[in-house]
Amino acid sequence: MPQPTHSQQKYLFLLGISALYIALGAWLDFLKGPYWWDEEFFWQTSLTFSDHLFPSLSDIREYQELNTPLAFIIFHALEHLFGKGIVAGRLLNLLLSLSMAFIIGWPTKEKGGRAILCLIGLFFCPYYLWLSGRLYTEMIACFWVLMGVLGYIRNRHLWSCIAFVLAIATRQYMVVFPAAIATYEFIVAAFEVRQGARINWKAQWRWIFPFIAAGSIFLWFYLFQGLVPAGAYQAKPAPEIQKTAWGMDLGGAIHYLSFITIYIVIPEFLLFSPVVKLRYLKQQWNQERYRIIIIALALLLFALIFPPQEFASGNVKKLANLLPYSSLRWSFYYILALVACLRFAKPNLMGLFIFFNAAIMVKAHPWDRYVLPMVVVFWYLKSLDLVDQYPLPGIPGPRRSSIEPPVPS
Repeated sequence: MPQPTHSQQKYLFLLGISALYIALGAWLDFLKGPYWWDEEFFWQTSLTFSDHLFPSLSDIREYQELNTPLAFIIFHALEHLFGKGIVAGRLLNLLLSLSMAFIIGWPTKEKGGRAILCLIGLFFCPYYLWLSGRLYTEMIACFWVLMGVLGYIRNRHLWSCIAFVLAIATRQYMVVFPAAIATYEFIVAAFEVRQGARINWKAQWRWIFPFIAAGSIFLWFYLFQGLVPAGAYQAKPAPEIQKTAWGMDLGGAIHYLSFITIYIVIPEFLLFSPVVKLRYLKQQWNQERYRIIIIALALLLFALIFPPQEFASGNVKKLANLLPYSSLRWSFYYILALVACLRFAKPNLMGLFIFFNAAIMVKAHPWDRYVLPMVVVFWYLKSLDLVDQYPLPGIPGPRRSSIEPPVPS
């Protein structure tokens, strides 16, 4: 069966995306439907900011949400300028969702049909479309994270830094993305120096800018005089692990890795040559069985010491609840987490993204909705065929972006 031409791919994309988002808008009562879950609380929080376009310092310190405030400030600004109520914020999220869908799915000559497959993979995560037309903070956070990663791979490091700062100003957990990039680039720079290369000071911005972006989270801690605004814990239920700086549940990492398998690894396997992947897995087992066994045993020991908790939220939790015994539910999470570890075991930038995200989830309630930013980043990089690039020093493979040349020496 002949593949569609480039023009036909563009036509199919426009037709499909238009039909999908029109249907989504209609299903959401053209963004005028009743509040859904936290929407009412988020809207009320947005309205608590001052009557001026820009909030005061006291507004920022005293609002009662666990998230950093940028999304609420934006929703407030839309209401201040247009007075359309919750519809304006919902429309913004819908437009941001559509923009990210175009960035990932638009079939350029370089991407070809891979881009549309990646868009389908993105939609495998139900939270993407589910939250696209609702007054939640995810779309704004995901958009800034995507802009940060896009700027990074295009060697626009100041642009990337600003985008990541805005992402962190929307949700604290977004700090993991610039932190992972800064770590990767610092390791690369240190390795080059150790190999005897002269220090290229201009190229050091590749890790300095994301380091600055990640460090912006401490400005929020200073403003809040804590991890979140002082009144947020009284107004919102929060896990005990979030109420102290050092509280954590290490089993949350197992939960997060299981979410990665459900929303990234399995869709990738189904969409991209599953028969070929099965042959590769057989070959990999023959060549790397001892490494695979070591990873499985290490994860098994970790999961036994820090088991995934029974309390959780989301679709993966509902799947686990179909199993009648706690031991089976534990095995369910362990197997899924192991699949994610094996898929992203290569020491590269994507592996760091996964590791940093899993690490910070030990401070969060286990909810598969929190995987959404990683899903967006993964499918964007997959559309550019960059997921398995950017290896750490000593690992074969291209280390810099294939979109633009690296910073000159």
